[in-house]
Amino acid sequence: MKTMTCSQLGGACEQKFSANTFDEIAKMVSMHAREMVQNGDAAHIEAMNEMRKSMTSPEAMNAWMEEKRNAFNSTKAD
Repeated sequence: MKTMTCSQLGGACEQKFSANTFDEIAKMVSMHAREMVQNGDAAHIEAMNEMRKSMTSPEAMNAWMEEKRNAFNSTKAD
């Protein structure tokens, strides 16, 4: 199991998430970010807007995901 924070995965806070795979942790952080945005959290709204700006094409989105996947893969297991 590996642990990363919301901010390490492109978010706005230091809440920790633990999972065995990148896909699992990405899903957890995505749900967390959506919840925070729905609650009106300004920092998460800004982080989401910045993420959207950087994903101007499918290639850019794939590059961003690959960067986060590599970060997960290089994180030491708990």
